[in-house]
Amino acid sequence: MQFLCGIDEAGRGPLAGPLVVAGVILKKDILGLNDSKVLSEKKREKLFDEIIENSKYHIVFKSAKEIDEFGISFCLKSSILEIIEHLKEFSSNFLIDGNTNFGIENLQKEIKADAKYPCVSAASILAKVSRDRFMDEISPLYANYNFHKHKGYGTKAHIEAIRKFGRSDIHRLSFKLKTLGETESLLQKTLF
Repeated sequence: MQFLCGIDEAGRGPLAGPLVVAGVILKKDILGLNDSKVLSEKKREKLFDEIIENSKYHIVFKSAKEIDEFGISFCLKSSILEIIEHLKEFSSNFLIDGNTNFGIENLQKEIKADAKYPCVSAASILAKVSRDRFMDEISPLYANYNFHKHKGYGTKAHIEAIRKFGRSDIHRLSFKLKTLGETESLLQKTLF
């Protein structure tokens, strides 16, 4: 298990922005690793740099357009396959946080792995920080939506911004919003 590669994602459920998947093989123990959701932003940022310096890693971004075109499951699976391809010379053991391995032969799965295995915690942190930084960077380009505050998740303020301004080109059109009375996605509406 010394060369276990942990894999985790950030951004499966937001209404806007990319899906980010990271794979990490730690070269040394790092103190303070945990599921990124239980760590403060400041702690995640500090650990991000330490993980980058002390691991073999690969980070994959899938855009909102790719999610709309291919679906979230396809984007997750193709990201995982890319990570395995990039890191296979360093590991033959891959573990993902969650309840599915997407039919990938040498991929183990475990619920809450991001809290149990340091390499999966590290992948969780790389994915979350990379995605948050991206949303902060693009926020000024989409000033009406305040992405730096909610990172594209469906907060009340974000849904109100969508109600007022519609969706931007960084929003996922395949996600329907019941709170806006949508019975089908905008993507379905444009296809039929």
